Amino acid sequence: MEVDKRTTTICTVVAIDHTALYYTVCSFCERTLPETNTAPPSVTHCDHCNFTRNTSAVPHRGGGSTSNPSSKRLFRVLMSVATETKVFEVVMFDRAARVLFGCSAQDFADFAKLHPFSGEIAGKILEGEMLKVTLSKPKNGNAQHQRVVSVVPLKSQFRPVMDTLRELHRLRPDC
Repeated sequence: MEVDKRTTTICTVVAIDHTALYYTVCSFCERTLPETNTAPPSVTHCDHCNFTRNTSAVPHRGGGSTSNPSSKRLFRVLMSVATETKVFEVVMFDRAARVLFGCSAQDFADFAKLHPFSGEIAGKILEGEMLKVTLSKPKNGNAQHQRVVSVVPLKSQFRPVMDTLRELHRLRPDC
């Protein structure tokens, strides 16, 4: 069996796929849940751990209430990056993506509900950003892209995506 070889490189963000920045998981076992609007919003069910919970009156840990605390969103960002020799696609999951976005995937999704073009703008904000990334081979045999294990922005004045988005929307009087 091959040892997990990691590679660290300097790259530039060429583009991100803003159409699917996150996915939903069971907050109990963290298995992926299907994206569906057919179930009532106050009841969720995980087939793996058989966790079902009526969530209509459960407060969100952030203070307010949420319609579905038995599930949560995690980042899964597909992006094209360029090194000095090639351009390729990588996938960045929650821990690494939080560094660039400056928030949880749930917070970003809540913000995007109020500001529908946030995903596209996030892509524009990150385009051209120079990063030091550590890449690993996918652990899943079906996975197509290398995984970003860690990311460090190289710009000294780097600001996370959410900081920039909040500032942009504060400048507009209709938001």
